[in-house]
Amino acid sequence: MKAKILILFIATSIFVACNQGSQKTNNEQVRNEVTQDSDTLFHVYYFYATHRCPTCQAVETVTKETLKEFYGDKIVLQSYNFEEDVNKALVEKFQVSGQTLLIVKGDKKANLTGNAFMNAKTKPEMLKEKIRTTIESMK
Repeated sequence: MKAKILILFIATSIFVACNQGSQKTNNEQVRNEVTQDSDTLFHVYYFYATHRCPTCQAVETVTKETLKEFYGDKIVLQSYNFEEDVNKALVEKFQVSGQTLLIVKGDKKANLTGNAFMNAKTKPEMLKEKIRTTIESMK
């Protein structure tokens, strides 16, 4: 019983922490463009909530750094607030219901959300490697 209460407390604490603070990113100007690109292009999408915790921000930062380091301007992170109506089409297209990190190439889709939130703050190198290997495996 004590273990269940502890798990419930930890889960509640994480949820509350992720919903603290409200910071907008510079690339919010990238808006709701559902494009029909060829199957050779990669798209990396990060969907976030209006209120963002430090881990949420770290996921975005580490992902941007990784893409820049390994792929220059060939693959760019596109970040969207999933709570804003202007992003509704993308949210529906990818069936997003919370913070989500996706790598998409044609009809292939890799969801790295769990890995991203486990490693972005404490082990960013592990997240960087996961992003890189996922992209390489989808080529």
